[in-house]
Amino acid sequence: MTIREQSEQMEYRTLSPGAAFSAESRGRFRPEEPCPIRTCFQRDRDRVIHCNSFRRLKNKTQVFLAPTGDYYRTRLTHTLEVSQIARTISRALRLNEDLTEAIALAHDLGHAPFGHTGEDVLNSLSPCGFRHYIQSARVVQVLENDGKGVNLTWEVKNGLVCHSSKTIPPVTLEGKVVRLSDKIAYLNHDIEDACRAGVLQEEDIPYDVRYILGRGKTQRITALVQSVVSESLSRKNDDIVMGDEIQKAFTKLREFMFSEVYLDSRIKREEEKAKNLLKQLYQHYFVHVKDMPKQYQEIAEKDGKARAVCDYLSGMSDRFAVAVYEKLFLPKSWDIP
Repeated sequence: MTIREQSEQMEYRTLSPGAAFSAESRGRFRPEEPCPIRTCFQRDRDRVIHCNSFRRLKNKTQVFLAPTGDYYRTRLTHTLEVSQIARTISRALRLNEDLTEAIALAHDLGHAPFGHTGEDVLNSLSPCGFRHYIQSARVVQVLENDGKGVNLTWEVKNGLVCHSSKTIPPVTLEGKVVRLSDKIAYLNHDIEDACRAGVLQEEDIPYDVRYILGRGKTQRITALVQSVVSESLSRKNDDIVMGDEIQKAFTKLREFMFSEVYLDSRIKREEEKAKNLLKQLYQHYFVHVKDMPKQYQEIAEKDGKARAVCDYLSGMSDRFAVAVYEKLFLPKSWDIP
């Protein structure tokens, strides 16, 4: 037996019956020879980590647009925190941790620059629409690897497409773990970032939420994770859920964050500039298709200009989008000797 086959056999001995087993994956769009060492989900995790889109997440906005401090989250640090929480839950429930990690690391690959502001702009401009969770699947299947994609397994693609609350739930329990871990991560690290920015104080959080979930990031995440694990175990892993009391407090915390933080004028004040920047870039490349790299010119010929421009702009990091805008639209000083 190969090392991979031994790992697959170990999954049958150690994982919960409701887990996704590597040997039973629905496979890849393009069949490949199995790796002699890694399971298919381990292989997917490695492909995500090594792809260009994953590295670009380090310079994409989470909530605070282009923060100057070193401690604010970016889309990459958010992804890593989602992965850590999701792996903790999966291990406790004896689910497939490799699949969980692969989904978590890939779930935001399709995010546009400037966070959800960028997503909304592209969705409003493009006739084909734009949603980051759909774009994530397009990134791994079409755009990465010079247009060849990284050919992930069906289970990973299902998990990343269905990680948003706007979609149907994922098929696997591992995908459901990531879907819930995403919310746990962003609410808690956004609270910490908002407090650091002076937008929020811990005491502003409703008292009953603090009483139930605890004070501070560590206490809240611990309470939420413990609730997910205990409640899911009590249901014999037929779903991934929180207990009722914790869920109500979590929902109230989310509503509080949307009303008091995400729509705060100090956070939103730079968004109009980001919107205008993306609108002008979109209009420019829609007219001047040949200004885009060759890969996107080919997409324009095959799938239309709107699709190609969305693909190109959504792949940009915040700082690259700003640099391109300056190059295209801001005058340069004459270098006169």
